[in-house]
Amino acid sequence: MSIIATGHLGVFIFGLLGNIVSFVVFLAPVPTFYRVYKKKSTEGFQSVPYVVALFSAMMWLYYATLKSNLLLLVTINSFGCVIETIYIALYIAYAPKQARVFTLRLLVVVNFGGFCLILLLSHFLSKSLRATVLGWVCTSFAVSVFAAPLSIIRVVIRTKSVEFMPFPLSFFLTISAVMWLMYGIMLKDLCVIPNILGLIFGFLQMALYIKYRKNKSVMLEEQKLPEQLAVKSELGDEKLDHDNHNHTIMMAEVQVINTSDDKKKAQNDQNEERMSKNQFVVPQTGHCAINMEGPGPSPSPISPCQTVNCVA
Repeated sequence: MSIIATGHLGVFIFGLLGNIVSFVVFLAPVPTFYRVYKKKSTEGFQSVPYVVALFSAMMWLYYATLKSNLLLLVTINSFGCVIETIYIALYIAYAPKQARVFTLRLLVVVNFGGFCLILLLSHFLSKSLRATVLGWVCTSFAVSVFAAPLSIIRVVIRTKSVEFMPFPLSFFLTISAVMWLMYGIMLKDLCVIPNILGLIFGFLQMALYIKYRKNKSVMLEEQKLPEQLAVKSELGDEKLDHDNHNHTIMMAEVQVINTSDDKKKAQNDQNEERMSKNQFVVPQTGHCAINMEGPGPSPSPISPCQTVNCVA
């Protein structure tokens, strides 16, 4: 890099550390998206920080192609484009419909439309002026990367929980701002000095984390995020359908039981009717009559006018 040509060891050290920390920053959301993958849900996480980070990496990559001796900058931002694309793809895969549509629209407007517009406008500038303009544009979006996690600040304050503001991302963004700020001061590069805003945003996020980190992550019903309520509503509908299905099965079983009881009752009535028709009176003849219902231990005498049931 051109940093070495300056002969300033401090500039080189902070520039190298800035690249290393930037690499760690790109990997900081890995635990967050591993949780998203395991739970198959984005819960309350937002896609704005990752969409903005992708756009910033795209801009820095374009800027590096216009400058010489910026191979390390090309490498780190190429990695950033790849990893941020993976994060966004995972988010879209597991996000609720409303969040998914919002993310896709943001990608189309910012990453595609915005980048194409900058390419078109910068095409009419000279190469040196183009690099200067892109440097300030990249600086602006670098600051927005630091500020992007603040989009969740309203949720953090409302829920009194930092569950959906990833601590690793906030921490490493703050460290990255410190490294690049020191680099800009030593190099007297005005395009890097505005990282002081990123430092301020980072400390603000750390302060929020310290304040709410001990709060329970369980939220009240009225505090839950819209996508969480939507998931609960869907689960409630499924439970209602399941209960209705069980109720239908129970009613069908009762109907079958009632039908079976009716058949048994009708059969018993028919048997009683047939048995009543087959009853007759045995006259007293002095002989022994045999019980006709079936085999018994021994024939027994029948008294006069005793009835005997004949089984048909």
